[in-house]
Amino acid sequence: MLDTYTMRQTDMPEEMRFLLDCYPRDDWEAHPGFKEKTRHWLGAHQMFRRVAERVRLDTEAVLNKDIALGDYVGRLSYFGGNLVSNLHGHHGWEDHSYFPELSSADPRFDAGLDLLEQDHADLDVVLDDITRKANRVIKLATLDEAQAMEEANTVLPAAEAIEAFLKRHLSDEEDLAVPIILHHRLRG
Repeated sequence: MLDTYTMRQTDMPEEMRFLLDCYPRDDWEAHPGFKEKTRHWLGAHQMFRRVAERVRLDTEAVLNKDIALGDYVGRLSYFGGNLVSNLHGHHGWEDHSYFPELSSADPRFDAGLDLLEQDHADLDVVLDDITRKANRVIKLATLDEAQAMEEANTVLPAAEAIEAFLKRHLSDEEDLAVPIILHHRLRG
């Protein structure tokens, strides 16, 4: 059974993107307001994208019998655990610190920030789901390999959902936040 998750299917509203026209992505790093804190934040986003892809690729590999179940559960525990815990921490920090800072600097974008906060709540559901499914595979790996392999089939749709979710959400978040940072010379 393919799980369904609540994920925003629409683009960030155009009225939330007008600063992006003034500060296009290709020009960010050359802007004098682009500081190390922003570079670090974008680096965290790249790491989330890579780790989400790794979890999906590893799940596909075990299902295709390209890697052993034992290797898979070790990788799933390590990469999946890091992805989930770091995303929870990162999004919590954004919701309670970063987004309020952006809102204070430019409240015209509060509707976009609210949309991103809702994304975080929706992503929490997917993260909780993959955690439950991954933990089941990890436990079953030592008890019943056939059943663990069957349960790995349930991890794949959650891994695909996280990867797709992050692709949309992180790009929208960057396209909204970085132009605000550059425009108001924040995070210096």
